[in-house]
Amino acid sequence: MDIHAIVDKNRQKIMDALDYIWKNPETGYREVKTAAYLEKEYEKLGYDLVSAGNIPGFYADIDTGKPGPTVLIFGEMDSLICWDHPDADPETGAVHCCGHAAQSAALLGIAAALKEPGALDGLCGKIRLCAVPAEELIEIEYRTELKKKGIIRYMGGKAEFLYRGFLDGVDIVYMVHTTVDETFEGTLGDVGCLAKRAVYKGKAAHAGGSPWKGCNALYAASQGLNAINAIRETFRERDIIRVHPIITKGGSAVNAIPDEVVMESFVRGATFDAIKNANEKVNRALCGAALSLGGNVDIQDTPGYAPLNNDPGMLRLAADAAEALGYPYKYTDVRGSGSTDMGEISCLFPAIHPYAPGAVGTSHGKDYYIADPDKACVGSAKFQLKMLELLLENDAARAKEIIRDFHPEFASKEEYFAYIDALESSGDRITYSAGKAEIRL
Repeated sequence: MDIHAIVDKNRQKIMDALDYIWKNPETGYREVKTAAYLEKEYEKLGYDLVSAGNIPGFYADIDTGKPGPTVLIFGEMDSLICWDHPDADPETGAVHCCGHAAQSAALLGIAAALKEPGALDGLCGKIRLCAVPAEELIEIEYRTELKKKGIIRYMGGKAEFLYRGFLDGVDIVYMVHTTVDETFEGTLGDVGCLAKRAVYKGKAAHAGGSPWKGCNALYAASQGLNAINAIRETFRERDIIRVHPIITKGGSAVNAIPDEVVMESFVRGATFDAIKNANEKVNRALCGAALSLGGNVDIQDTPGYAPLNNDPGMLRLAADAAEALGYPYKYTDVRGSGSTDMGEISCLFPAIHPYAPGAVGTSHGKDYYIADPDKACVGSAKFQLKMLELLLENDAARAKEIIRDFHPEFASKEEYFAYIDALESSGDRITYSAGKAEIRL
């Protein structure tokens, strides 16, 4: 496979895709225009697509004609919200300040390259290219409504696709994210997270005339924030716990005691056990604040993302691919404190989530841009194709070795979903009866 030639031939297609997706940012499970654009481009290349149907996203399969493993490559489609970014959508605040536009453009470049004559020579097995929605775990209330309507089962796009069977028959998974660093990079992994929505419930009253008749939900929520801050020193450094709540509703009228205040947060951690332990402490803090004012709190805990553990064999593969292309590469033996739904995938498949350079600014910030699309998109496509070649050449010897040495955290997707479903809970946490109060954490 002449990787440089087959990708460079499709450079303009990659750049056009980057331009379109950057200018049409959409947040998770709303990527309608993005998915439609990509579907049209893939179909023009001759691909038959399997669409997600009632949510954005699809996959396309390539059969080399020779038996072997199936390798899936993801490209994420969703944007963030950053109202201060100069390129933010003026109506929604959506903007691609995390680089997913570059991922989708690179994946399209891979799709185009694999249609070039000779691209599959020497390879075996199957290749699945997957445009996936909803990696950024934002707009929790919106996604909760999608769950209530039965449109989705899981908050993150990759878990949702896993649940829908889009990874059935797959053996190895990878994707490449964009970074503001100057080199291609692999890491140990990232923390996982639990998504939280806390609805503080008080009692409305006239804020000037009779405030003593009310129960101030905003004060209770403020106490909850302070209580969370008070327990931060109980979190062990090795567990990499992060809790970062925001208030999304703080009251309805300035002259009324707030009777409902809504808070959203994550509880992040390096392991499932660490997340569960920290979450219990956070719930205790939130409940104690509500109890102190005689109010209540409905804490809605929803499985977010599993900790990401990049497979050692895949890390070596990424380093070898970069070296073969002459790209600078580094491995950082640390676990990042951000979260990604590639964590779900790493629980079941040998997987990796490395980084390609080309962006500048602060990730998720108002100064984030794709400054060098040749690195972020074209270079990323070449890097991923080289990884694919190393996996599936020589009767897939490298892929088979990685699969053989992999030990999944869960035996099946059913076992995984049973575990994370048990983390889900909701409802009022305080029961008042006969002058007593009982708390359910």
